[in-house]
Amino acid sequence: MRLRALLETDALGLRLLGGEDELDRTVRGVMTTDLRDPSRYLSGGELVLTGLAWWRDASDAEPFVRILASAGVAGLAAGEAELGDIPDDLIEACLRHRLPLFAVNESVAFATITEHVVRQVSGERAGDLAAVVDRHRRLMTSGPAGGGPEVVLDLLGSDLDLRAWVLSPTGRQIAGAGEPLGPALSAQLAGEHLAATRTGRRGPHRLAVGGTTYSLFPIRNTGRGPAPASRDVRETVLSDWLLAVEADASDWPAARLDLLQGVTQLIAVERDRREAARTVRRRLAQEVLELVQTGAAPAEIAARLRVAAPVLLPGLGTAPHWQVVVARVEWDQEGAAGPAVDSGPVAQALLEEILVDPATVGSESADRIAVAHSGDEAIALVPLPSVTPTETQEGETIALGLHADALLAAVREPLSAGLDGDGRLTLGVSAAVHSAEGLRGALEEARHARRVAAARPGRVCAAGHHELASHVLLLPFVPDDVRRAFTARLLDPLRDYDRRHRAELIPTLEAFLDCDGSWTRCATRLHLHVNTLRYRVGRIEQLTSRDLSRLEDKLDFFLALRMS
Repeated sequence: MRLRALLETDALGLRLLGGEDELDRTVRGVMTTDLRDPSRYLSGGELVLTGLAWWRDASDAEPFVRILASAGVAGLAAGEAELGDIPDDLIEACLRHRLPLFAVNESVAFATITEHVVRQVSGERAGDLAAVVDRHRRLMTSGPAGGGPEVVLDLLGSDLDLRAWVLSPTGRQIAGAGEPLGPALSAQLAGEHLAATRTGRRGPHRLAVGGTTYSLFPIRNTGRGPAPASRDVRETVLSDWLLAVEADASDWPAARLDLLQGVTQLIAVERDRREAARTVRRRLAQEVLELVQTGAAPAEIAARLRVAAPVLLPGLGTAPHWQVVVARVEWDQEGAAGPAVDSGPVAQALLEEILVDPATVGSESADRIAVAHSGDEAIALVPLPSVTPTETQEGETIALGLHADALLAAVREPLSAGLDGDGRLTLGVSAAVHSAEGLRGALEEARHARRVAAARPGRVCAAGHHELASHVLLLPFVPDDVRRAFTARLLDPLRDYDRRHRAELIPTLEAFLDCDGSWTRCATRLHLHVNTLRYRVGRIEQLTSRDLSRLEDKLDFFLALRMS
């Protein structure tokens, strides 16, 4: 109910003393107090009734009104029975804080006002619940039915005044009502949802960003039947969509929560429909992959590519170039209960999402991606309309196409949250090839690049074909025991010395090598005198019996630092 309605009820005997512009405030309840500080009993939206027993002099009104305004109460009604007239300082304080103030005639009991407000608010809440049930029925009959999730989200906006968006696990917006969320906010919401799901917290999850609270509802990919009870959450956490609602659902009644659950079920049906549409593209990728891996004739592979190109690049006819991307999701099985997680399908669904431009809204661009999976490995066959070399300002020639670091730039944050604890995603990207003969080499190149990425720290790592001509290609294939022995022999004496003397020999060594052995540049970077730097380098050489003026010793230290 509104405050204005109280003045329209003659039996309540209320007289407005100030705050006429605020009479459209909603009253959620009523509370009677004569405490100087009733803040612990206020939650916002109340009509506060007071007999003014707390008032002694003009200094008492300001702190009392300030407490009520800070708590977000709807209005204040002061009784005239105790003092006769309402004190002027109370009226002025209410005007300063824009708090509506009513005078209650001494002939009207507070119980009468309380009973009226409770009866009105309870009746309106019952009407709200009935309306929610009716909206639920409308949503379930309206459904996507070819209109996509936007139909349901528009109804949420028009009927419940709720802004909502459907997001992928990487934070890409699939559907929304109204203004789209920014990429950074979408990624943050997706990351919170993945992290909460991984820890077993039940939805909806809540996140406050910039003063706005969002409630996150999981959209399970089970529109055509319930998932098996034993299904590991790690099999779905990186592929399920989520519904982000701009509201705090923590105090919603059960009926409204049920309505939102019904919305997620409708969107899940649409999710399953789109998943089924990917079957053709996945089959094409699987057929090409099998031909490549079994050593089929290039003519046979080329024929299959001619079939795939029009599906993946409508209107183009054939693709002049292709790239191969390999991804693997690995889970730590130590201490895990039950069977091992089948990560091939997880990697497949995740790679399909990663290959979509994160700024793209909707799912249409995902309809041009073909990803197969073989064991725990997902393999994408990516057609490129054109791959034309371009020159940078420094004169370096770079081929257009997919770049490993760019693929993960927008999705690293949310995926790291979803993998945190026991999961890793590693990804390798091949160079572009222009014929069927090059696909086998591109596949092996992408696999090698993925192994390079796997040797790096972090939950989400990628490597590209350009890195395979570097020393980093060799490092993943060095046995662990050889790594440990090599790095211990060179670096442990320096670590021990640093621990005992706080000498920072390891950081000095890293900076010296990074500056290509330049004394001046290294001293400037470390903010040291050159003589101090020479002393530290001399100590490094003394402890390790190496000579940092020799290329071989510099290289040994460089590799030891990389492998440590």
